[in-house]
Amino acid sequence: MNPLTKVKLINELNEREADLGIKDSVSWHSEYKDSAWIFVGGLPYELTEGDIICVFSQYGEIVNVNLVRDKKTGKSKGFCFLCYEDQRSTILAVDNFNGIKIKGRTIRVDHVANYRPPKDSEDIDEVTKQLREEGCAPKMPSASSSESESEEEYVLPVKKPKKDKKEKKKKKKEKKEKKKALKAERREAQEKSPSTPPMRVKKEREDEGYEKYALKGALESRGERAGQETRSARDRLEEMDRARDQHGKERALELPLAKNTEPNQ
Repeated sequence: MNPLTKVKLINELNEREADLGIKDSVSWHSEYKDSAWIFVGGLPYELTEGDIICVFSQYGEIVNVNLVRDKKTGKSKGFCFLCYEDQRSTILAVDNFNGIKIKGRTIRVDHVANYRPPKDSEDIDEVTKQLREEGCAPKMPSASSSESESEEEYVLPVKKPKKDKKEKKKKKKEKKEKKKALKAERREAQEKSPSTPPMRVKKEREDEGYEKYALKGALESRGERAGQETRSARDRLEEMDRARDQHGKERALELPLAKNTEPNQ
């Protein structure tokens, strides 16, 4: 039968009993009154024993867990067997946990009439052996240990000798004196040293890129200056040439005028 159909059948049985108001003595749960074990199937594979205990301990204290794993890989097979301390917790677990979803997977929870522990005790480690033999329930203290604890409560505390107290006081005094001496030495060193301690000036790192840009700027400025000087020299020569031309023209005009004036005299 498909596990999901089993989940639906168990839920239908519980709904019918709730509607009819059937007593616990006549309920289908009474067939498993001698067993405190339940079966849990459809679990996510990444869940561990601790996760299962955290979920199922809501309805009672869990005494033993057997999460079935692969012998070679050690991975979970997705189902386990749980044992409660009280058999009535199994009824609550079956009624409330059957059909719920954990990490997207619907789980199936049902009673187990005759649970048989696995026989592969040779291949498993010591921790799982202890779990299967002793369980995971908290151990109750024995009568002898409780008596010894009660006796210890009534025992009067023994006072420590006075010598220990004196030694402690001496040590405290020595520590205080050492601290005072250190403070005095520091004060003397501060008084001897100058009031303002020498300042440490950090040197800035020279940027190679800045030097390149500075050299480029200097060369460009020099080129501009040289261009300006050549231009000014050219302008001067042109002005000199112009002045010479004008002077020559003026002399050429003066000579014919002088020739014209001589016969009239």
